[in-house]
Amino acid sequence: MNTVRTVSDAKRDFFQAFPRPINSVYRRVVDELLVEMHLLTVNQTFAYDPVFALGAITAYDRFMLGYEPESERDRILPAICGAVHLNAEQMRHDASSLAELAMRSPIDVKQFLTSLETTENLEPLTGTIRAIAANQKFKYSRLFAIGLFTLLETADPNTMSDNDKRQELIKQVGDALNLGSEKLIKDLDLYRSNLEKVEQARQMMKDLVEAERKKKEQRENPPKSDAAAYAAEDGQDAPKPEDEANDSSNSSTEANSEAN
Repeated sequence: MNTVRTVSDAKRDFFQAFPRPINSVYRRVVDELLVEMHLLTVNQTFAYDPVFALGAITAYDRFMLGYEPESERDRILPAICGAVHLNAEQMRHDASSLAELAMRSPIDVKQFLTSLETTENLEPLTGTIRAIAANQKFKYSRLFAIGLFTLLETADPNTMSDNDKRQELIKQVGDALNLGSEKLIKDLDLYRSNLEKVEQARQMMKDLVEAERKKKEQRENPPKSDAAAYAAEDGQDAPKPEDEANDSSNSSTEANSEAN
């Protein structure tokens, strides 16, 4: 009897593959992606496909943008994929193939996704999408939706940048694939919203780092007084406080002498 792997099993395998601490800004992103992919892969109705791969890779790359050090970011994805028994290298290859197809034949890809009809060779997209549309037990996922979004965004960026046109296009795709357009639109709106939140957090962290850097510079190089700065420019030593006091005392003595 086969035992279904748990989330704890997946997390244990992930941390064995990547035992380093994860940047706090990105910790939730990694955790949610790992859990989401685990729950999908242990589902009996789940079947791997290149659109899912495109969605997973795109989500990872966009949410993890700016992770430092970059070398560790490149190691985290294989650790996630390995923990859920997927191959990160294969997923990147499949994702790149679909992205390149959308860039090479944008009009044909858009038409096919909205109608399932094409006279062009759009493999592996055509076979994958038609099989999904005909499969009543297809296991829909947010990552698959992100894969569709990425294809549409690549094929027709102008439409996807307009809220009303974007929702209408996504609805057409959802109806063509028998996925339910409302769920598709809701998931993709949440995806875009989360991207904005992560970008805001990333900018906030960048600002904090920059502010701390400036404070450190000020501590190490405190600003000179006006007299010290003038003396430094003139090539002389800045007057010391006791010198200034003596000058003031001498001036007072001279003034008293003149008065007498």
